[in-house]
Amino acid sequence: MSAARSLAARQAELVLALVAGGPPPPGFAPGPLAAARAALLRKRAGEVARHWPLLAAGLGGRWPTVFVEWAAGRPTAGGLRDGWDLARTLRARDALPPLGAEELAVREAGLRYDGQQPPRRRRLPAVGRASGAVALQLAGRVRLLRPAR
Repeated sequence: MSAARSLAARQAELVLALVAGGPPPPGFAPGPLAAARAALLRKRAGEVARHWPLLAAGLGGRWPTVFVEWAAGRPTAGGLRDGWDLARTLRARDALPPLGAEELAVREAGLRYDGQQPPRRRRLPAVGRASGAVALQLAGRVRLLRPAR
C-alpha cells in the first residue's frame, strides 16, 4: 500500500470515529477522541438548531441531549436534512413537541424531501401534517392552519 493510500485510509478511519461512531483508529487515545467527538456533535446541534429553531426551542433544555442521542453514530447530511430526519424520528416516536410539529408541517408542505436527496421546492399544491399541525402550500406560499378557538 502506498504512503498516500495508507494516509487516506487512516484519515477515513479518523473521520468515521469522529462523526459516524466508528471505533477509535490505532494510535489515538480514546479520551481526547471522545472529547473531540462530543465537541463536533455540539457544533452540529447548533447548526441544526439554526435550520430548525422551533424544533430546538420546543425541546428547550433537552435539545442538546435529544440531538446528540439521535446523531451519535450518524454521519451528517447537513443542518437542514439532519433536522428534518430528527423531526421525523421524533414524530414517529410521538415525541415531537408542538413547535417542532408546526415547523415540520410547514417544511413538508413547501418542500419535497425523501430522506435521501436534498429537499426540492414543491410546484403543486401540497399539505404538510405533523402531530396535529397542518400547513398548506398553494402558489408557492405556505400557511400554517390554526384551528378556530
